[in-house]
Amino acid sequence: MLDVVGAALILVGAFFTLTAAIGILRLPDVLNRMHAASKPQTLGFLLLCVGLSLVLRNGSATAMLAVAACLQLVTSPVATQMMAKAAHRSRQYRADLVVDDRERERIDDDGDRAGLDPDETDPDIGRASR
Repeated sequence: MLDVVGAALILVGAFFTLTAAIGILRLPDVLNRMHAASKPQTLGFLLLCVGLSLVLRNGSATAMLAVAACLQLVTSPVATQMMAKAAHRSRQYRADLVVDDRERERIDDDGDRAGLDPDETDPDIGRASR
């Protein structure tokens, strides 16, 4: 029974990994490709690790797969975040596909909403461009 469950997890993990590879090739800009490279690829890799540990049933192999899974969980989000910051700061994305989620209005001292001055720069972006 463990072999069947392990094989199913390996197939599902391979499907997610294939989906990530197709997404990297087919999506239009760096931010979308980055999402495809991180989310399904990480899930696919974790499913592959669990499936392999169920099929192999070896303590040392399972320990090595657990280490690889932990490293994947730590490094993938950090690398994705750094790529997103670099792409955003260098404006290497299609602006027509991005919804700017920064707050365009501020709440002033009275509690009223006031629009931002279009010439006012975001301090994070201003620092990055200098």
